[in-house]
Amino acid sequence: MASAPIPPDELAALQSVAEAFELPAPVARIEPLGNGNVNATYRVHLVGAEQGGCVLQRLNTAVFHQPRLVMANIDAVAAHVERRLANGNPDPAGRPWRMPAVLRQRGSGEPWLERDGQFWRMITFLEATRSVEAIEGPEQAREIRAGLGLFHALIHDLPAEQLADTLEGFHITPAYLEQYRRVLAESRVERCGRCSEAIAFVAEREQRAGVLEEARSAGRLQLRPIHGDPKINNLLLCERSGQAVALIDLDTVKPGLVHYDIGDCLRSACNPAGEETTNLEAVHFDLDLAEAVLQGYLGVARGFLTPADLEAIPDAIALLPFELGLRFLTDHLAGDVYFRTERPGHNLDRALVQFRLADSVERQRAAIEALVDRL
Repeated sequence: MASAPIPPDELAALQSVAEAFELPAPVARIEPLGNGNVNATYRVHLVGAEQGGCVLQRLNTAVFHQPRLVMANIDAVAAHVERRLANGNPDPAGRPWRMPAVLRQRGSGEPWLERDGQFWRMITFLEATRSVEAIEGPEQAREIRAGLGLFHALIHDLPAEQLADTLEGFHITPAYLEQYRRVLAESRVERCGRCSEAIAFVAEREQRAGVLEEARSAGRLQLRPIHGDPKINNLLLCERSGQAVALIDLDTVKPGLVHYDIGDCLRSACNPAGEETTNLEAVHFDLDLAEAVLQGYLGVARGFLTPADLEAIPDAIALLPFELGLRFLTDHLAGDVYFRTERPGHNLDRALVQFRLADSVERQRAAIEALVDRL
């Protein structure tokens, strides 16, 4: 579905922001890009650069309270990846990994622009690439998650303490559960039957929320740099070869457990119905896609994972759909203050999709454990 045209006044303001960065050519046109739930993103086409151009983003500072630290993390990861690739590609398949470049502001040289209380940044658009909203088959599933494995392999030895925790509590499921309890107690949002169903689902699973954090506290799992949001449309594929070549939207890069990335990528990739469906009957966890995803990921990343890391993968697969569903439900009860929505009840619909997916994972837990053991 085509995006609505940008109103003229807004378009003029966007062009002014874009031209404040060191662009290699004049702006030809600007159009909305992607369907992210947090930041506002635009593609900036440049004169004489039909396939290139740049990506302009307005960071949501209600979510990212310290946007300068976000940019520092991105710089640290980009520099580390560049050094690693200069010393040899760790990928057995030799995928030509790429990182978008951050453009600087004219005059100051800062990698961002603050104007009228808004925080903007500009990066290069990686031409001849594409993203997908739903996996189109097992081969693509392997390729997309090999991309996550390569990203982890490139950054696993970047000391976690060199990254700022720009989203404290992000992917800490017990913290989300506590926030949910507070919001639930105070919410004045009308609770329909579907909402009550979602609340009951959470109540039945509250005791499982701490499984990964308890393993970390016990020393079985360790903090490493993670992407934080490795959903499938954040992985770019080469248009010609179909190979994974980049992982974008690095705002959520921070110290964490790689299991949150692993679980999130499987949550995103193995529901053929997608996150935005309203047909709950179509939502399920596809084991064939899961096998392809894990083959792709472990084919690149197995070398730095410990036996304890591997043992915890089924817990991550089960936890992440529950966690995201919990976050969507919390936002619905709070009045839709975090995620961008397109209609009343949108976050509740999203929560029910994730809870249906979590239920499908639970019903196949034994098969998932056997799959991880086999791989």
